Amino acid sequence: MLAMAMMGAAITIAHEGEAMGQPSFDAYREDVIGRANVADTPELVAYYQRLSELGTGALWTVANKIEPWEPASTSVPMLWRYRDLREDVLRALQLVTPEQAGRRVVYLENPGRSDVVAAVGWLYSGLQVMAPGECASSHRHSASALRFIMEGSGAFTNVDGHKLTLGRNDFVLTPNGTWHEHGVAEDGTICIWQDGLDIPLMNALEANFYEVHPDLNQAVGFPVDDTTATWAGSGLRPQGQEWSKRYSPMLKYEWAPTYEALSKLARVSDGSPYDGIIMDYVNPVTGGPVMPTIGAQMQLLRPGEHTKAHRQVGSFVYQCAKGQGFSIIGGQRFDWQERDIFVVPAWMWHEHANASASEDACLFAFHDLPVMRSLGLYREEALGENGGHQPLI
Repeated sequence: MLAMAMMGAAITIAHEGEAMGQPSFDAYREDVIGRANVADTPELVAYYQRLSELGTGALWTVANKIEPWEPASTSVPMLWRYRDLREDVLRALQLVTPEQAGRRVVYLENPGRSDVVAAVGWLYSGLQVMAPGECASSHRHSASALRFIMEGSGAFTNVDGHKLTLGRNDFVLTPNGTWHEHGVAEDGTICIWQDGLDIPLMNALEANFYEVHPDLNQAVGFPVDDTTATWAGSGLRPQGQEWSKRYSPMLKYEWAPTYEALSKLARVSDGSPYDGIIMDYVNPVTGGPVMPTIGAQMQLLRPGEHTKAHRQVGSFVYQCAKGQGFSIIGGQRFDWQERDIFVVPAWMWHEHANASASEDACLFAFHDLPVMRSLGLYREEALGENGGHQPLI
């Protein structure tokens, strides 16, 4: 708290100096042993200006900024209500074609991450809409991607020749480097799904590539829904099937068996005090995350359940798949119902509650925890005050 107070005071001083036309370099001073605490002097300011001319700088002027005491996300907690978005998402059908747009998507923009077009942290998300008979051109990119089906029938995805038929609340992967295309069958209905990608991360790493298939569409090279038929057996692995790629061979995770698994677990387990009954979508070969940079989960909150608060190093994008309730994120309450989407920034306290006294509530989420764990950065902390619940701001 002292460090934060000192930082606030220093920033005020800096602004006053700048207002008088004098450059300031001590905005991030902290009166704490071991932290940078150098006040500006005319001699130092001249020195800093000379360093700037050389394309350099004095670390102590920015050290406390670039190495905060704990993660300081620029993202803000936010909720997008589906009932507010749906009409405008559908209007895109009349305004642009898939050929014109490449992908007909209304993206979700966090005001704290608008510079990188992220929903939260380094994660992008948007709502894509397609009409019966439409099929977007096949493409591939460095970013890992996923889809979660929100409404409609007849949706499909073709991933490296594996055609996958999709229904409500199904979760499908389009891993980085795979050719993929999306569409809706002629006899289907208008479909809307949520996209999730790590585009901002790929751009931050300066590693992003994008290619359009030379034939615009790819052939179906396997029986329809073969990946689920092969790999979705509960506790079973097909003999003679080898898989060495770094993403899950299942590609599609259907809603019905997912909800059934959650319901069965709820009958024999109290679950997590912070997330209720929660299960990770996994690679059936390794037991690890579905993709190297993006993980996904589904959680069930029993009727009336209110979890305790915790925080994690990692960013989360949630969608309500069933029921209604609310989440308290950073002391702010966000009420949600089916199809609403909300985000939890890294290292921010959050807790969830089911508003119904008789029905389950289910939350789907994707996150960047595989990255954090791979780099040895993951950390989690429970709120120890107030019975584990946040006071509302």
